[in-house]
Amino acid sequence: MLLGVIVSLARACAAALLGTACTFALSCPAHAAKSLPLDQAVAALPQAAESRDGYERTSFRYWNAGANPDDGCDTRNEVLIAEAVEPPATDPGCKLKGGTWSSYYDARQVTSAAAMDVDHMVPLPEAWDSGASQWTAARREAYANDLGDPRALVAVSAAAHRSKADQDPAQWLPSNTKATCRYIVEWTAVKLRWSLTADTDERESLARLAEACPDATVTYTPAP
Repeated sequence: MLLGVIVSLARACAAALLGTACTFALSCPAHAAKSLPLDQAVAALPQAAESRDGYERTSFRYWNAGANPDDGCDTRNEVLIAEAVEPPATDPGCKLKGGTWSSYYDARQVTSAAAMDVDHMVPLPEAWDSGASQWTAARREAYANDLGDPRALVAVSAAAHRSKADQDPAQWLPSNTKATCRYIVEWTAVKLRWSLTADTDERESLARLAEACPDATVTYTPAP
């Protein structure tokens, strides 16, 4: 399907750019990819107390028209199409039929789009707590629909998504323990990409978990 190819290529390009990182922030252009060992990346997260004051789900305009406003698919469906192991059929109005997905949080194969959710790697309430409360509405919309980094929005089973809810890694980790290192790398990358803070418990948990991932590297591109 042309739509799936376009979205997949866009996400692949973003992933490729992440692989051409510079390692020293002072030598990097403002939006160049940066790369750090996981433990150093966790240490680079600004530490601050969190506050949920003023948060409403409507504070973020999520699932907008996506990468191609003319294709009838919103951001959510574009992610589902791009991450499908076997692409779904797309009916008028971008209703998805069929398809197969691999949900890495719980190591499940899912064969129905209705049983899938698209997870914000760093949930919207957590982002609000961590600095997004100070952003403009336009920047919050950009965050909630970030197709510029394929780790920001993740297609996972609805059950795993609901289990995670708005919890950070101090409170929740994927039930698929083989995915722990991947998960904390992706969490840390998204927080650094958007200059989000971490509270004390979160940073301590990430640092402890990083000890079991000695070869892991976090590569990210600061959001424009």
